[in-house]
Amino acid sequence: MDPRRLAAAAAIAERAADAARAEIVPRFRAVSVETKSDGSPVTEADRAAERAIRGVLRAGFPDFGVLGEEFGEEEGHADPFWVVDPIDGTLAFSRGIPLFATLIALIEEGEPVLGLIDCPLLDERYVGWRQGGCRRNGVPTHVSQETDLARAIVSHGDPFCFDRFGKRAGFERMAREIPMLRGYTDGFGHAQVLAGGVAAMVDLDLNVWDASATRALVPEAGGRCASVAGPGASEKVGLVFGSPALVDQLLDWLA
Repeated sequence: MDPRRLAAAAAIAERAADAARAEIVPRFRAVSVETKSDGSPVTEADRAAERAIRGVLRAGFPDFGVLGEEFGEEEGHADPFWVVDPIDGTLAFSRGIPLFATLIALIEEGEPVLGLIDCPLLDERYVGWRQGGCRRNGVPTHVSQETDLARAIVSHGDPFCFDRFGKRAGFERMAREIPMLRGYTDGFGHAQVLAGGVAAMVDLDLNVWDASATRALVPEAGGRCASVAGPGASEKVGLVFGSPALVDQLLDWLA
């Protein structure tokens, strides 16, 4: 897809994120929580936001497919297709913690070519596309170029996800040897890497809608984003991303 069309798609993704904010923000700290069959939480805000996002994306690019966390894949496979997580960090949202995000990505021929991470309560939005750079609220962002784990803030997802991936030993080494290891989870944590404050992050046991925006955005912010395959036949994926030098070291620790 040429850069001009990607820029047009990014504008539509931003409109979709605006529509999601309109559904999410009024429900913050004012919504009931349900539990899905996989044990994860869901709220009416998740569903309303995804419906709003889908409506904008379909209107803007009716020939593109859509895959979302709450409502699955629309009939008929199309390429390119959008991948949507209306609230990444529903646990935080449902407990009144404002560190959650809306994730939108565009996949073409199996690769993410556009990503958006929107943090509604922080009024921060990261948008980027292939060969277009990454911007926060319109201003270019860059990942950290830190090379020393002793000086870096490094973030991680939930520790039990390391267990699911058979990487508990890697997590324990991180806990022992990284002085400023912090648990900034979900899309919020990913955004902090794009801004450079968090130098690198390890996030495992992700679905495609959790990982795709980050996979598109990190290289555009000058970083490295490496995938870690799940155990056995799992369709889940792990990501190690941020400063290229730190990603290399952390991958060695997880090996």
